[in-house]
Amino acid sequence: MQDHKLRRIALLATLLVPLGLLHAFVLAEICIAVTDVLFLAHSFRTRDFSWARQGWMKIALIWWFWLLLCSTPLPWPGFGSAGWKMGFGQAFVVIRLILFTAALQHWVLASRESRRWAGWALMLSALWIAIESWQQYLTGHNIFGDPRWADGSLTGPFWKPRAGALYTHILYPAMLPAVAALLASPRVPRYVLGLAVAVAGILTSVLIGQRMGVALTGLGLVIAAFFLPRLRLPAAIAIIVSAAFLLASPVLSPGTHAKLVGETDKNMSHFSQSPYGELYTRAMLMGVQSPWHGWGYNGFRELCPEPRFNGGIPALNIPPTQLALGACNLHPHNYYIQSFTDAGVPGLVLFVLLAFWWLKDMAAGLWRQRAPMQVALFIAVVTYLWPIGSTDEFPTLYMLGWLFFLLGLGLAMKRDNG
Repeated sequence: MQDHKLRRIALLATLLVPLGLLHAFVLAEICIAVTDVLFLAHSFRTRDFSWARQGWMKIALIWWFWLLLCSTPLPWPGFGSAGWKMGFGQAFVVIRLILFTAALQHWVLASRESRRWAGWALMLSALWIAIESWQQYLTGHNIFGDPRWADGSLTGPFWKPRAGALYTHILYPAMLPAVAALLASPRVPRYVLGLAVAVAGILTSVLIGQRMGVALTGLGLVIAAFFLPRLRLPAAIAIIVSAAFLLASPVLSPGTHAKLVGETDKNMSHFSQSPYGELYTRAMLMGVQSPWHGWGYNGFRELCPEPRFNGGIPALNIPPTQLALGACNLHPHNYYIQSFTDAGVPGLVLFVLLAFWWLKDMAAGLWRQRAPMQVALFIAVVTYLWPIGSTDEFPTLYMLGWLFFLLGLGLAMKRDNG
């Protein structure tokens, strides 16, 4: 089969990944696997493995190998001490996401036309989440009949509260290019439309009512205004409108107010004894007790309840953790703390270096070119890798699959323009 036909099939599979990540994880897994296999076939056929020699790929492979070693089922002293039957297998298949990113960067999204299609996929995904969030707010249920979550946050098109974080990550690649084009127009109606789209996009994040989503949306707005001067006034207006909505939320959306204001105040007043504080303390204690190789992938899930990890951190006046307060969960809810508990200090250092390398490559030439889509993709990756806050497990597909899709698209643009 000719290479352009293979690439067309891989592009089709890639464009189905966002749909799968939204509502059919099996579809996403199949499409990622198809893209990886076709990319490797292309590489062997052309004998081109230059993608494996780039900086971020080398770091990613070293980090992956170390995570595997720390999760190994072999009877080596101190290794593979927790849950390796599933953990080792889960760590092993992480390579599919690394390969997927390289495939998008070097082959699938190498043309401008293919990147436009990827941009449309992101735009439609963000629009779908926004429409369903507003429908749930106005009618009480989304299209599937699901109500807003018990804590007050909107779930959008999902049955549980995952709309806020996901919407934040894809909002700017979906919205910023169109908004920047409208705001650059000398025609007043187009400028007003651009302003309205920007305000609506930011306001939707606030309406959904998930704390980290709102905080990272604000961070993205600051980054966008920094790189794109024409967005500074619209950004200020969006912030003012969102702040006004938040002040009026006890009347306009009591659930949003309870989540963003009430629960935040409750958690921050006694953070160390909040569920997140308990999780982070427990995970740090686990990491300290195995600093060189951690406990392997899934180690936190398997070993966290053991009494030896109950102690607090007296030097920081943090009391002993309690299972009743939520000290244990499926994962530590922070990528960097997870990398420490999974693979010790070397794993943490490698993960930080990988995150830095990704951001370095995504930021290259950004100030000089000031291209809205490149700025938007940089924002998307920053919001994923921001170290302070609660996250999903790295790299579970349903949320982190988007990171590798965004990375592949952003790195493909950099490679083409570099």
